[in-house]
Amino acid sequence: MLRGHPAHRTEGTAVTDDQQRPQAAAAFDALGAEYERAFAGSKTHRRSLEWLLARLAPGSRVLDVGSGTGRPTAETLADAGHEVLGVDVSPVMVELAARQVPTATFRCADIRDVPLAEGSFDAVCVYFSLLQLDRREQQDLVRHLVRLLKPGGHLVLATVPLDVEGVDATFMGQPVRVTSFPTQDLTALVEDAGLEVLAQEASMFTPAHPEARPEPHLFLHCRRPPAGTPDA
Repeated sequence: MLRGHPAHRTEGTAVTDDQQRPQAAAAFDALGAEYERAFAGSKTHRRSLEWLLARLAPGSRVLDVGSGTGRPTAETLADAGHEVLGVDVSPVMVELAARQVPTATFRCADIRDVPLAEGSFDAVCVYFSLLQLDRREQQDLVRHLVRLLKPGGHLVLATVPLDVEGVDATFMGQPVRVTSFPTQDLTALVEDAGLEVLAQEASMFTPAHPEARPEPHLFLHCRRPPAGTPDA
C-alpha cells in the first residue's frame, strides 16, 4: 500500500492543500477503477454505511466528501433513495462515479471551494479523504463540514489512525504525501468540532492489490447535537 509507513489510503480525495492538488488529482486519475477493486472487500466500510442508513429519514440529503468512483458509498446511499452529492478532485474518478452511479450528483472540485449552505445536509460521509491535508487543515475542514450538517445530522468519518505528519509515501504505485492522527487525537478533533461520537469501529484490512499489506482502519460514527442541546 503506502510504502515506507504501513498502510495509508483514501477512498478518493476532495481536499488538498495548494501544493498537493495537482499531485492528488494525478494520483487518483492514474488509479481509476483499480482503486475501487482494491477496497471493494471492506466489510467495516459496509457496516458503517448500514449504521448510517439506519439513521436516515427517507429522501435524506447526503454529502460524500472524496467520493472516488462512487462505490460503495454514493451507490449504496443513492440506491436507498437518498439525494447524494459527491465531491472529488480527480476528473477521472468523477467521470467514473457519474457513469456508475447516475442517480447521484458529482462535482470535480476541492470541497472547500464548493458553495454549500450551512445546515443543508442530513449526513456527511468522510471516508479516508482527509489524509492529504495537514493537521490544521483537517481540523478546519471537519468544523466546516459540521456547519453543513443540520442539527441532529450524522457525520461518518474514517481514516488510518497513525501518528504521522507530512510523510512522502507510495499509494498503489502513486506518490502521495499523507498526514493522520492516532485514534485518541482524532476523537478529540471531532468532539472539539461539535460532534458527539456515538460509535466507533477499528479493524485491519488488506486491500486486493499486489503491493498491499494489512492496514488499520478507524471508523467514527458521529452526530451533530439536535437544536436546543449544548453545543448544537
